[in-house]
Amino acid sequence: MPHTRQVQAIWSNGKYEQWRLHCFADQAFAKAFRDRFRGTLFDPAKDRENGRTKGVWRRTGEYERILELGPLRVPDILRN
Repeated sequence: MPHTRQVQAIWSNGKYEQWRLHCFADQAFAKAFRDRFRGTLFDPAKDRENGRTKGVWRRTGEYERILELGPLRVPDILRN
């Protein structure tokens, strides 16, 4: 059974969002979840400021809003 965590993702241009992480102990379950919903892999030892528990997720590149992710999507009325 996965558990969820929250992390603040910050991009190089200063844009930030609160992201929900779905954490799995078994890589097979993580792969099945990712195959269904897509997403971005997160490694707390590398991605959260050298593994700090309360560290932020420093993202590379420019921020890009996610409007569709697997079977999930932002409704038209909520898009820009």
